[in-house]
Amino acid sequence: MTILIFAVSFLVSFAGFLIMIPRFKETGIVGRNRNILEQEEIAEMGGLVIVAGFSAGTILIISLKTFFDLFALASLTSILAAFSTIMIVSLIGIFDDLISIKQGVKAFMPVFAALPLIALKEGFTIMKVPFIGFVDFGIYYHLILIPLGITGAANAVNMLAGFNGLEAGMGLVAVGSLAAIAYLIGETTAFILSIIMLGTLLATLYFNWFPAKILVGDVGTLTIGAVIASVVIIGNFEMAGGIIIIPYVIDFIIKAKNRFPYSFGVFRDGKLYCPEGGPVGLGQLIMKACGGISERNLVLVLMGIEAVCGVMAILLYV
Repeated sequence: MTILIFAVSFLVSFAGFLIMIPRFKETGIVGRNRNILEQEEIAEMGGLVIVAGFSAGTILIISLKTFFDLFALASLTSILAAFSTIMIVSLIGIFDDLISIKQGVKAFMPVFAALPLIALKEGFTIMKVPFIGFVDFGIYYHLILIPLGITGAANAVNMLAGFNGLEAGMGLVAVGSLAAIAYLIGETTAFILSIIMLGTLLATLYFNWFPAKILVGDVGTLTIGAVIASVVIIGNFEMAGGIIIIPYVIDFIIKAKNRFPYSFGVFRDGKLYCPEGGPVGLGQLIMKACGGISERNLVLVLMGIEAVCGVMAILLYV
């Protein structure tokens, strides 16, 4: 049945991209591929298809559990809470792609998306803190840590973006690592949500990989971040989530130091180079360290860094 859930989310997403890419172009929903010389326009807001694929997989698991009593160990309440949070974050992304919400407002809005998880008291209040041990955060876990987790993950993924295949590729590695952890420790609900997103992101990567046929937009990046945070909260492996999001945190720190500028590269002779005055992001830092790198290889390096973090997180639970 797990394979069926993965297949449904993959096929719905794959078919969705085939249908929507030409539709987006026809209606002018396009963006510029900024890291090449000609910067041609390609379809954007592919995150809508990510939402559709994830929704299809979630509806399937709810149906299988409700009508056929399958996945007995999965919590329907937790699935619905996570789904509600993810859909609210997706809605924020849709509005941002359409009307360009101010950065400060957009960064804060996912706090409200955490309300379903807070209302149903998802997650455990006791967490293992490095160098300290187990700490019971009590009510502050739900009122402070959950909103911070949803907001931080959504915004972090949204910031480390802008290169063909990056958002879907790093998301695929991150969610895959979380799926492995959830399976190892028997967190069925978190595992199922991860599998649904894996199918969706695999289809997305096919169309978003270099040279991209579609960009995922803010609706895509924010949704990926919300899924990562929701899985971590429901699965109760916050330490793993902290390790997996390290590359995003590094990128955030570099960009915060430079007041959050755009961090594209300078395209020359088939490679991306760090602009003068940089680096102002993790991508540009890699460009500078390599003395120029192709966009494809840059994304592979970032996916490799995320894979190392994922393996480190998995090893905590082996």
